[in-house]
Amino acid sequence: MTEVARPFYRTCVMIAFAAAFLASGCSKKPVISGTPPPPTAAPATPTVTLTADPTSINKGETSTLHWSSTNATQLTIAPEVGAVAPEGSTRVSPSDSVTYTITASGPGGSADSTVRITVAQPPTEPPASTDMDTLEKMFLREIQDAYFDLDKADIRSDARVALSKSADFLRKYPQIKVVVEGHCDERGSTEYNLALGDRRAAAVKQYMVSLGIGADRISTVSYGKEKPFCMESNESCWQQNRRGHFVMAK
Repeated sequence: MTEVARPFYRTCVMIAFAAAFLASGCSKKPVISGTPPPPTAAPATPTVTLTADPTSINKGETSTLHWSSTNATQLTIAPEVGAVAPEGSTRVSPSDSVTYTITASGPGGSADSTVRITVAQPPTEPPASTDMDTLEKMFLREIQDAYFDLDKADIRSDARVALSKSADFLRKYPQIKVVVEGHCDERGSTEYNLALGDRRAAAVKQYMVSLGIGADRISTVSYGKEKPFCMESNESCWQQNRRGHFVMAK
């Protein structure tokens, strides 16, 4: 081998060794040290319970709500109580029967619980007894007569309104019985007006019965033109005399 070729040969050998070393290093896989982290656990679902002591009370009395919860970050009680601690109690005094609901929420969801408190209402007191003098004053103030057209015994629209108000009063006081008087104005014969007054009184009674007043509470009588309310001879006065008039039966 010549002197010139010998250095070139050594250079080629060194390059070959370096390439082989690099190739062997690149083929090696990296080694991962340590252990993988455990999977993250899902948040726990909240739980909650609600009770009342007692569950039945009289109006005006109180009951105590008790509750406890787990895994909850926010709790509310409805109606009226609002936000509460994860565990505790509170007194309530509902005026009517009611169902209380507690709702607990947290990262894991929500849960609720209910309890019902029954409220007994006080017995209704019977109406105070009313003496006869007071009833008579109320009768005169509340009872309204029915007025009629000339020679008619038909119930007019204004008479229906008046009789409906009279029926309302009689329904409130079932102990009252009435007499319906049939009246007429001065025109016509006595016999004619007695018959007309009878028809008017009967029409009023029939209408009152249709409004729910018992027929046994109503009697009728005709006075014709014999007992006028107004003594003048004009239409305004005659209209006052053409009526079915109520009086309280004794």
